[in-house]
Amino acid sequence: MQEVESKKIKLNNTRYRLGYHIMAPSGWINDPNGFCYFQGYYHIFYQHYPNDSKWGPMHWGHARSKDLVHWESLPIALTPGDKEDEDGCFSGSAVVYNGKMYLIYTGHHYYGDGDSDHFWQNQNLAISEDGIHFEKYENNPIISQAPEDNTQHFRDPKVWYNNGKWYLILGSQNKQEMGRVLLYKSDNLIDWILVGPVAESKDTKKEGYMWECPDFFRLGDNDFLLMSPQGIEADKGRFKNLHETGYLVGNYRYNDNNFERGDFNELDNGHDFYATQTTLTPDGRRIVIGWMDMWESPMPESADGWAGALTIPRELIYQDGILKMKPIKELEKLRTRELLNKNYLVKGNQNIVSNSRNYEAKLNLNVGDNDEAGFELRNEENNLILRVVYDKRNNRIVLNRSGDDPEREAILSKSEQLKFHLYVDTSSIEIFVNDGERTFTERFYSDGAKLNVISENDMKVQASVYQLDKNAVKF
Repeated sequence: MQEVESKKIKLNNTRYRLGYHIMAPSGWINDPNGFCYFQGYYHIFYQHYPNDSKWGPMHWGHARSKDLVHWESLPIALTPGDKEDEDGCFSGSAVVYNGKMYLIYTGHHYYGDGDSDHFWQNQNLAISEDGIHFEKYENNPIISQAPEDNTQHFRDPKVWYNNGKWYLILGSQNKQEMGRVLLYKSDNLIDWILVGPVAESKDTKKEGYMWECPDFFRLGDNDFLLMSPQGIEADKGRFKNLHETGYLVGNYRYNDNNFERGDFNELDNGHDFYATQTTLTPDGRRIVIGWMDMWESPMPESADGWAGALTIPRELIYQDGILKMKPIKELEKLRTRELLNKNYLVKGNQNIVSNSRNYEAKLNLNVGDNDEAGFELRNEENNLILRVVYDKRNNRIVLNRSGDDPEREAILSKSEQLKFHLYVDTSSIEIFVNDGERTFTERFYSDGAKLNVISENDMKVQASVYQLDKNAVKF
């Protein structure tokens, strides 16, 4: 650990550092891992390279919280370099069993020929009694290799317990280069038996050639496979990111490993949302956190000694055939004071927030006879950062942000009322539309951001804004 600490990259500027989102103290961060509740704390781990602000040999960074809101950074939990994970401790999950926390993760191995696509992967275990210090299992790996009909892509285990058995799913790719999720089962978390594929891509253009970061859970009367497919082609306004994150919903039978499911659906429609992981809270809510960036994004904060962050925790609710995300109720603890609670009659452009960088805003718009209405963020020079508009004629929400590849969109149920719930941080905005029916997650980089409501014709608007704690994460 002393050697790891001595090699860490140092922060050299905090201009884009976030106030209430999980980041690494310095260095690179991507997928959330090991989301769980243990000994009075929520724990979240993340893919992390501490020595640079770019992707490198993956470690597991670590943070914990008593309330899912105020987070403290903990020592790195997993460091690569042992025989089971010599080139990286890739993504995985955590479970609590017999008073201990078990991390189940992928070991990454290169063949040493200089080809970054020439690798193999296995699955490993690490155990902790206090949730801080972890010992790798002496007989790793627990799953030594992929099945014969699989390619080298074989990673990101998610583990759960059901009816006396442990189950583990893995993101993978078959020899026909179609994405799929494999299922294993065990009595003891150590000895695993392959059951077979839970689901497979039906068409690489529509469902992808590789499925990463799978998660499987029941919500109400339905079963959900949440994952991040690679290779889905854009379809008009859908699937416009480099890679997607979304879900299959259906019904699963354990007795014959049968998952009757529908088509793949996007979970978030923004530019910066990937590689989700969920956990079940003690009171029974299903909470999800994602990586708040995307591969090949510019990430200008990397010049400052860090890159990447995680989203705020969101509650998953299945309603009206849509898996909705809502900000968890605990986030109200972030509020330090009310900045605004006011009604407006808007025509054209109405400024709501001028100079705050860490805030929550609720905007209720009575769209009326407006064909377009929404909001925008502008910097101090009045240049556009992003604009979000409800296109009433086509029942869609359209987001445009400055820079390359600006537009994202989502279909919205027809309504005369439009509700935006916004969480704005120093370099991010998370947008929840109509109680989480649609969401957009975005990073932006500006010295400041003014929030304006926009409309064509007279529109009644109710706005409430809260200043949020800009020191909620102790990193």
